[in-house]
Amino acid sequence: MNRRSFITGSLSRVAAASVASVPLLSSCAPAAPKKPDTKLNLCLQEGVCIGDSLQEKLDYMEAHGVTGIEVGGRGLAGRVDELNKALEGRNVRVSAICAGFDGFILSEDEAVKAQFDSTYREILQAAGQVGSCGVIIVPAFNGQQPCRPHTMDTRNYLCEQLHELGEFALKCGTTVILEPLNRAECFYMRLVSDAAAIARDCDSEGVKCMGDFWHMKEETSDYAAFMSAGTKYLQHVHVASRGRRIMPTEDGEKDNYVDGFRALKEMGYQGFVSFECGCEGDRNVVLPAALDLLRAQWEQA
Repeated sequence: MNRRSFITGSLSRVAAASVASVPLLSSCAPAAPKKPDTKLNLCLQEGVCIGDSLQEKLDYMEAHGVTGIEVGGRGLAGRVDELNKALEGRNVRVSAICAGFDGFILSEDEAVKAQFDSTYREILQAAGQVGSCGVIIVPAFNGQQPCRPHTMDTRNYLCEQLHELGEFALKCGTTVILEPLNRAECFYMRLVSDAAAIARDCDSEGVKCMGDFWHMKEETSDYAAFMSAGTKYLQHVHVASRGRRIMPTEDGEKDNYVDGFRALKEMGYQGFVSFECGCEGDRNVVLPAALDLLRAQWEQA
């Protein structure tokens, strides 16, 4: 056999072997993930809902199939009895608590850091008393100074501090929820995967994270963002229109949440999708339309 015949014959045998192996390789490929029968749990921040009183807001939520209310943390300790009494016998429960503390965890000013420590812990205690899943925290907004520099030492310090808070939160029956923000608002933690990695490195079951569809314009994929946290760390979700941070539907075709919803359904997410947004139109018209849009896109996902 000459060299030309040998090479030609070898290439033929390789091609035949490759074709023969295709069915075998295909049979080893993982099947498409099955989507559990995951329910969409809609939630409204107290200030987003329609109604002049807490009772009226809760009536509105129940009438429109909304099962969660997200309240602010400021003054929460003084509202524990009010909230628990108002929610008795209703199909609505408190979801996350939205901040409300003083100071910030990465402050270099000892007095400001001490303010954070005391007020955040007070909110954690009250959050547990109203059955909340956790208290939302942003480590540092862009305008908060003096702030620790964006270094590995700062990250390590943050994980140490959050470990202590996470363990305290567990004793209170709730969690710490890290919220990543877009770069216009926060330099330190911009991606859901960043927040999930910090939560992991805190080494406390009391530290979780969340995603906000408005801030997730930083992400390359809503689906990948939520999947990067998974059910182990993803504790809460915020939603708003994707152009101007108003009500879903008010930014037209931009308001598409299907990719993110697909991830939530596939992972069997049991938490809330909570409205944190403004409203440009008539709230009595726009809010029901927004609820309908999210339900339709959830089904589509």
